[in-house]
Amino acid sequence: MASERHVIVAGAGIAGLTAALSLARAGFRVTVLEQSPVLEETGAGIQLSPNASRILIDLGLRDRLEPFIVQPDAIRVMSGGSGREIVRIPLGLAAERRYGAPFWTVHRGDLQAALADTARNALDVTVKLGIRVDDFADHSNGITIQAYRGRQIVDERGAALIGADGIWSAVSARLKIQRKPSFAHRTAWRALVPAESVPLHFRSDMVNLWLGLDAHLVLYPVKGGRLINMVGIVHDEWNETGWSADGDRTEILRHFARFSWADSVRELLSIPDKWLKWALYDRSTPFIGGAGPVSLIGDAAHPMLPFLAQGAGMAIEDAAVLASCMKAHAGAPEAGLRAYETARRARTERAQQVSRKQGKLYGQTGPEALVRDLGMRLLGGERLLRRYDWLYSWKNDTK
Repeated sequence: MASERHVIVAGAGIAGLTAALSLARAGFRVTVLEQSPVLEETGAGIQLSPNASRILIDLGLRDRLEPFIVQPDAIRVMSGGSGREIVRIPLGLAAERRYGAPFWTVHRGDLQAALADTARNALDVTVKLGIRVDDFADHSNGITIQAYRGRQIVDERGAALIGADGIWSAVSARLKIQRKPSFAHRTAWRALVPAESVPLHFRSDMVNLWLGLDAHLVLYPVKGGRLINMVGIVHDEWNETGWSADGDRTEILRHFARFSWADSVRELLSIPDKWLKWALYDRSTPFIGGAGPVSLIGDAAHPMLPFLAQGAGMAIEDAAVLASCMKAHAGAPEAGLRAYETARRARTERAQQVSRKQGKLYGQTGPEALVRDLGMRLLGGERLLRRYDWLYSWKNDTK
């Protein structure tokens, strides 16, 4: 008989590992199934705003992450055409005092490694690599998962299954209750370069954001300031799935054309020898929930476009709320899952909508862009930061 206290998580990314640690702290035994045979340092830099960092700190990860994180002093918004600063939004200690938790930048691989190491040392968490979830069936005693290790069939039994396996989630596809993600007609380009290869004034502890014609560029330090993360988001029709397609430097420079982008931006884009690109996908319908003893978290539930920098943040929030709701309904796992879904629906939908609106704002050109820039200057950084209070001040009130 499956234990009421055993939860199976599909996916050992940020969402899955944070869920595993949160559930273990809530008194559950957790098995994480990950199809990759090794946890590699993949992905790019990510921004962890206070709503997410406070959860990681609560899980005891601050000291483990300390060598790898950067706490930026501000977000510096600049015109892509002129290269000049539009406004500076304060972060650093000011944001930490305001929200009770810090704003961090970190490489995704460093965060995943910290979560994985902590999970391996947790008594009630087992991480199994090289196992691909294929199917599942619920029954009166819980749920049985059929998975594959190579060609070998592996069965796992538990009280609940959490799909934390990303935007192309096998668990979500098996549920057949959500629309497939749709191409957002944008491509993200990412690169990592040594800090010393970047002009001195862009090495500071700052998130630099340039807004320009049909594109924007974000640059900030990771690896404790040793590397600089670059991400360019462009309008594009290239729509292959995956995280690691090679990108050609001449191609990204065409998206940041000389006639519309400042030389200082193009010079930055010329620094990396290697670019990777991935197509951005979205789901227009909000997360409606799972079924029976199955639910979803993170991108599997509600993919986030990057314009609000909340993909990781919403996944981390999901994990904390999931654990709280499962603990509150410890004897009735399905009730716990439905409570989690209800608690998350409005917030994740709002984050998705605001991110889409932000993307349109970033992409404005001509007179609209001039009005946007003037409006940001008049508001100033302090008032612009207050617009994020609803996002950054969030705390898990389901505890």
